[in-house]
Parts: sequence; structure tokens; C-alpha cells
Amino acid sequence: MTTDSKNPGNPSHGIDSAYAWTRLFVAVLLSTIGGVGMWSVVVVLPAVQGEFGIARADAALPYTMTMIGFGLGGVMMGKLADRFGIVVPLVLGACLLSLGYALSAWAAGIYQFTLIQGLLIGVGTSTTFAPLMADSSLWFMKRRGAAVGIMASGNYLAGAVWPPIVQHFVQLAGWRETHIGIGLFCIATMVPLAMFLRRRAPSVAPAAAMAFGGSLSMRPIGLSPATLQWLLAVAAISCCVAMAMPQVHLVAYCSDLGYGAARGAEMLSVLLACGIVSRLTFGWISDHIGGLRTLMLGSILQAFALSLYLIFDGIVSLYLVSALFGLFQGGIVPAYAIIVREYFSPREAGRRVGIVMMASLFGMAFGGWMSGVIYDATASYQIAFVHGILWNLINLSIAGWLLHRVWKRATPSVA
Repeated sequence: MTTDSKNPGNPSHGIDSAYAWTRLFVAVLLSTIGGVGMWSVVVVLPAVQGEFGIARADAALPYTMTMIGFGLGGVMMGKLADRFGIVVPLVLGACLLSLGYALSAWAAGIYQFTLIQGLLIGVGTSTTFAPLMADSSLWFMKRRGAAVGIMASGNYLAGAVWPPIVQHFVQLAGWRETHIGIGLFCIATMVPLAMFLRRRAPSVAPAAAMAFGGSLSMRPIGLSPATLQWLLAVAAISCCVAMAMPQVHLVAYCSDLGYGAARGAEMLSVLLACGIVSRLTFGWISDHIGGLRTLMLGSILQAFALSLYLIFDGIVSLYLVSALFGLFQGGIVPAYAIIVREYFSPREAGRRVGIVMMASLFGMAFGGWMSGVIYDATASYQIAFVHGILWNLINLSIAGWLLHRVWKRATPSVA
């Protein structure tokens, strides 16, 4: 029986306990609130482009810098969480978010706006994703996949909840006033919620970790830890370049097709709401088939859904394709966290999950920017969709190769 590290005789706050699930609920709430930093910039993209009189690729730069800040911040905040616990990076992130939204409301041009998005809002938002995901994984063994899937759904819940809210207030009061309101809301809610997560995760005996699928090998899958880390990073970049095309440009795409930004924001919400279902479902699947197989399955399904955007562009069909895309791709990113926990030490969870999430966000940043570049060059998003599919094939190749190595090592050789 696992007990609390501060209260050895009390199992009520240990691994897989009711407290762990309550803690997970608070973490999801924090992720939903703090996740606004990732999605508000997508919704205000048309308004910012119109006010500053810039090209679509330049208007996508704030999103790119937000993802870069999100990625780098995840590694830094993950290291802080490994050393001091999750509360320190959460409070710091809330302060950065609040300051960033306040300053962005006074930005005089696109480059000021872009720097603020990356250095403050992106880094601040990062604390509510990879570090919280790694911290939550430490509190579960039997249902780790489900717990990580639930935790990761907070990011998509933010994407489902925030775009219509932000779009409403942008139309009502303007994007600058909306940013001031978001900053005040973040600091008022996130700091009190962070105080509920002060307890550190209890240690788990190595034998218990092995019993639930952990790997203590210094050469996971026959590869050095560094090699596996890099392969996972490249795979994460590749899948997220593909993932970025609909998520970053769907609002602008719908505007170009004549359906309006409001319909695009609704469509994005549908996509991300279905992504929540995907993350919960794929979390359950990963508990039964493991992280690598879950990654492979998600990659195949994402490539299929992305190809449907090349065929359908009617208003109803786009809603359906976006829902399907959300259902298929939402479980991919949490699978990386499961793989890290299966093949690396839990003492390195914050840092290693942060590195893979950083890679995924760099992929989102590059994919979002490159799609804008392709649009400016071709006046169409068709080539941008093809570009995403090609990157998805790289992810599929890496996942397939790693899975082949697992099968090969699991199969006894015949003399």
C-alpha cells in the first residue's frame, strides 16, 4: 500500500488515491484557465492583421513566438517543478500571463505584440501543460494513461471554451480591452488554485514501478536514453507541424471561404471539444496497449483526417471534418508523456516530458508559420494541407520503427 511521503501511516493521499483524483481535477481546471494563452492569439489573428495592416504570414508570427515560448518555458518550468514542486512554476506562470496580457493591450505594432506573446504569455501558459502533465503522472500507476489523458484534455478544454468567449469580447469591446480582462482573470483564479497542489508526490518503490509497465533499463528499446529522447522529439515536431494547419488557420480559412471568422471560431471549438473526447479515449487505450502503439494509431488517423480537408470545403462538411480531425489527433501528444514515463526515470519526468512537449510546440509554431507562408505564396491553403500530410508521414515512420524494435526485442530468437 502506498502512503503519503509526509504522513507515512496515511494512505489517503498516496498513489491512485481519491486525493490523487481530486488533485487531477484541480490540475485540469488550472490547465483550462492558463490554456487561454495558446488559443486567444489564434482568435485575434484577423483583428490584429487588420489593425496593423500586415500579411497573413506576419500575422501568424505571434502564434509562432507563443509556441516557442510555450515550448522553452515547459522545459524550464519542468525543471523547477522537479526541484521545488509544481506550485512555484504555477504561481510564476500566472504572474507572467497577467503581465503579458496587460502589456500586449498597449502594443504599438506587430513586433512588440509578438515579443510579448512569446516571452510572457507563451512562457506563462507553458506551466499549465507539460509540467502539470508530468506532475499528474507521478500520482498514478494503475490508471496513468487515463490520468495523463484527462490532464492533457485541459489544454483542449481551453481551446473549446476560450475561442467563442474571446471572439465575443473582441467584437464587443476590441481585442486590446479583451486582453486586459483575460490578464486580470488569470491572476485572480490561478494563484489560489495552485495552492491546492502544494503536496509533493510520494516515492514509488522500483519493484512497484516495474509491475505497472515501468522500464528501469539504461538503454530503453535498445537505444540510449539520449537517442530515444531525440527520436521522440523529432516525431513530436513532425506530427505537430501537421496538426498546426487546421488549428492555427481554421478561423482565417473560413473567412477566406466567405463563412466568416465567427463560424471559424465555432469550428475550432468543435475540433478542440472533440479533441477532449480523443484525449480521454486515447488515455484509456494507452493503459491497455501502451504509449507507442497509441502514438502509431493516432498518427495514422490524423493523416487520414487531414487528407479530408483536401476534398471537402463546404460549411457543413468542414464542421464534420474538423470534428473528425479533433477525434483522431487529440490523443497523440499525451502518448509522448506516457512513453516517457514508460522508458525513463520518474525523477526526470518534468524535464523529459518538457523536452518532448517543447518539440511538439516547436512543430506547432513552425507549422503555423509555414502554412501562412505557403498561403501568401499560393493564395490557397491546399498546398499547406499537403505539406502537413508529408510531415505526418515522418512521425508515422518513427513511431513504426520504434514499435518494430519493441516487437523485435520481445520476440525470442530462434537458434
